[in-house]
Amino acid sequence: MILSRYTLKNINSDAVTVPEELLFNLPEKVLQFGTGVLIRAVPGYFIDKANRAGVFNGRIVAVRMKPAVNASAFNKQDGLYTHCIRDTKNGEAIEETFINSSISRVLNVVEQWNEVLDCAHSWDIQVIISDTTEVGIELVAEDIRHLPPKSYPGKLLAFLYERFQAFGGSAHSGMIIIPTEMITENGKKLESVVLELAHLNGLEEEFIEWLENHNRFCNSLVDRIVPCQPDANSLGYLESTLEYGDELLIISENYGLWAIEGDESLREVLSFVQVDGRACVEEDISQRWELKIDMLNATHTLCCGISFFYGRDTVKEAMDDQVLSCFITYMMTEEIAGAMPSKTDNGTNEELAGELLSRLRNPYVNHSWLSIANNYSAKMRTRCLPILLKHYESSDTVPQGIALGFAAYIYFLKPVVRKNDGYYGEHNGETYLVEDGQAEVFFKRWSGLSVASLVQVVLSDAYWGCDLVSLPGFKQSVIEKLNLIINNGMRETIESIPTKKIKAA
Repeated sequence: MILSRYTLKNINSDAVTVPEELLFNLPEKVLQFGTGVLIRAVPGYFIDKANRAGVFNGRIVAVRMKPAVNASAFNKQDGLYTHCIRDTKNGEAIEETFINSSISRVLNVVEQWNEVLDCAHSWDIQVIISDTTEVGIELVAEDIRHLPPKSYPGKLLAFLYERFQAFGGSAHSGMIIIPTEMITENGKKLESVVLELAHLNGLEEEFIEWLENHNRFCNSLVDRIVPCQPDANSLGYLESTLEYGDELLIISENYGLWAIEGDESLREVLSFVQVDGRACVEEDISQRWELKIDMLNATHTLCCGISFFYGRDTVKEAMDDQVLSCFITYMMTEEIAGAMPSKTDNGTNEELAGELLSRLRNPYVNHSWLSIANNYSAKMRTRCLPILLKHYESSDTVPQGIALGFAAYIYFLKPVVRKNDGYYGEHNGETYLVEDGQAEVFFKRWSGLSVASLVQVVLSDAYWGCDLVSLPGFKQSVIEKLNLIINNGMRETIESIPTKKIKAA
């Protein structure tokens, strides 16, 4: 039996919370660009929870940005998906399983673009959310009249222009736009890109005035550990317990956060924040970014190549390994936390690091390092570069762990073969897909440069927005560590870092 609206009556409600029929009659209030696991486990979670409590009372029209991804599953399952929360607290297991009914329908961005634009004519739809990855919010000089535009900002601008025309530029027809992409001040950046693209398209001044004055672009952050795909054993066990199949099933930790920057008037529209305090509207979320997301995501990104080449496929496997666990702890508590303010309203860095490390040790969330390595370059630039630069603002010493993180990143982006328009690296005789916008660039670099020259070119690349070669000792440290990885392997490379914490392991 496959999960769908019409098989709900046959599902054992003792094993999973089943949505009530009345939820399917709620109006569509949200347009969502992206259908990935994180946006379904955070915004989708809080909206569904509010709907079940009779508060927000609105469903989501989701736009699938990658046509091939779960193309049929959303249709077969009527947008329904099972959300399994698995965690521990004080030694006690936390288990919650429910069927999320927040998504009313899923539209294909290519084949159903006109239906996406039709949503601009709905007065009920007042909120737009998105998760198009770190590379999604970039300016692409394009004609938004193409159907559909290539970039997410292009698609958003085309939608807003349709909205402007549908309601004659009414002040009350403006939208609340909440990006969840993992870049700081994501709302402000998206707004600046959309405005610049509007000017490039020569759109009328009346529209640009409406865009600036009657639409709200909100900075926001989401935080929850959600593996991209449950491993086969976990999925098989859950489906046998639930007695139905679900291609869209997700597993997450219990911790969750959706912080949105705004005022009281925004809180009234986003009424779902009334149901769960982990979804909140605050006047300033910058501190949350620095002390929560930077510490967790920068650690994830800096350690993914290291852990992968060490031979540990998942975060759980890495945290179960004494040497790797010690290194990850050092990276977070010493180098990353050390580059940040030592004490804030949310507690000390040591307290926050302890909380984050306990989340990484969650035995139920088996997060793949390869999935974390998707868009590796963009994550290094947006998550890790700010930490590196902050370190050098107060010190001329080389952050050895971060240098190793950069060396592992460069080594991971060593495509050895190109096939079917994809680039593949190789480790221990097995290939892995390099899903990165810089893959072609690195394919050429690795085939024609020595290690020292390669590091020089990478660190001086304009991609970073600054010259990393100028950081005292950093280039030489990355060269040394990259040579060690190539010649001696990752374990010996980690143990070469002069920290008592790692040697003690």
